[in-house]
Amino acid sequence: MVRVRFAPSPTGHLHVGALRTALFNWLFARHHKGKFILRIEDTDVARSSEEMSRSILEALRWVGLDWDEGPIYQSHRFEIYRRAARELVERGKAYYCFCSPGEIEERRTRAQASGEHWKYDRRCLNLDENERQRLLERRVPAAIRFLVPEGRTEFTDLVHGSISVEHKNIEDFVLLRSDGFPTYHLSVVVDDIDTGITHVIRGDDHISNTPKQILLYQAFGKPVPQFAHLPLILGPDRKKLSKRHGDTSVLSFRDRGYLPLAFFNFMAQLSWSPGREERIYTVEEMVREFSLEKVSKGSPIFDLKKLEWLNSRLINEMPVTELIFHLRPWLEKDGLWSEELLSGRKEWFEKVVDLTRTRSRTLLDLSAALAPFLSDNFSYDPEAIKKYLLDDQLDRLLPVLKEDFLSLEHFTAPEIEKVLRERAEKEGMKAALLIHALRVLVLGRSVSPGIFEVLELIGREKTLRRIEKLVEVRNIIKEKEDQG
Repeated sequence: MVRVRFAPSPTGHLHVGALRTALFNWLFARHHKGKFILRIEDTDVARSSEEMSRSILEALRWVGLDWDEGPIYQSHRFEIYRRAARELVERGKAYYCFCSPGEIEERRTRAQASGEHWKYDRRCLNLDENERQRLLERRVPAAIRFLVPEGRTEFTDLVHGSISVEHKNIEDFVLLRSDGFPTYHLSVVVDDIDTGITHVIRGDDHISNTPKQILLYQAFGKPVPQFAHLPLILGPDRKKLSKRHGDTSVLSFRDRGYLPLAFFNFMAQLSWSPGREERIYTVEEMVREFSLEKVSKGSPIFDLKKLEWLNSRLINEMPVTELIFHLRPWLEKDGLWSEELLSGRKEWFEKVVDLTRTRSRTLLDLSAALAPFLSDNFSYDPEAIKKYLLDDQLDRLLPVLKEDFLSLEHFTAPEIEKVLRERAEKEGMKAALLIHALRVLVLGRSVSPGIFEVLELIGREKTLRRIEKLVEVRNIIKEKEDQG
């Protein structure tokens, strides 16, 4: 059975590069009806935190990733790693190193000053056995180093193909530090062995670690998993994605109003695609189509415009009831939610959401677009006021139009449009003057879905009340100029 793992470090929030790794592992496991194991690599006690662990789990759940086993915390397994390191010493696969970090740095500096390439010189490997025992009995701080054998390590990467590394280029690396804490190489291999990992899917930046870890599997006498290294994600400037490209923590995208499925699609299709057609794929479709053979070797570009396109498309394609489920927390946060929207006003509310979503890229956009329908407490765009509400003709025309609206038997979009256009024709002007003015007065902005459908859903009472606010709304410009 396929068994894969995702092993984030809780030294910070889950970022998009790590999430892409998690997604590919999860898709691979689900495609093969295998197991997805979650491990928290918190051996860096000083920098790891429970808060970051919770944040990582929250981000995975938001995107929709569940795990079959775990989370397994490495900080609970220190003694297991220590026993494993001592086991390799007993097998002659590793040895104690009594050199202090200061001594090693001094030897490295001298070698580099002479223009030499330096790696650990195996000074402690050649210690007399009696001397070694004497140092151990005196409890002289000692690390445990892996004894790299002669030869080369070759493996077939499931993305990059054949890779070969000469052992002469690998230093006798530390497994257990002198303070008793394991290094990454030891803990990751011991954990992968104990959890029966069959495939290791991770970023390209781990390729250099793979030969060392293969040597460890072999030293423990355990099967070596298959490896697949994913190309690193690049920013729009084609440099490695980092903080200079903006906040790349997964939860920041949730907080900016992106839908989980849109983000899932976007991240999953960085280096892989289920097909040529540009559309939103269901999770089930992606699970069915996923394969490492389709992963590109080239580094993908983290293109926010594509994410916005996917999110906007999903907002418009998703069933309204499902969209409302995702939208509700935003409306609650903005003080716009009431339970009545799911009961007495349900049909009306669904029509409003369906109308306003056409121009929304995110849930944040959609919540803002809904505000004028759900409350009188919404903002007015000063530029829209300046452009469409300062015409002196409006002082005469809007009160007349208000009377026209009052005379309507039914305040519906067709009747509203009919009476407005008739009024414009009687006054010998373009209907656009009234249409733009109404849009700003009723919604606070200059862009919206069809204004007549908007007015019908806003309702006659609110529409008339907002027409009466012409002078008050105009004052926003004056106040802004006074402040400027």
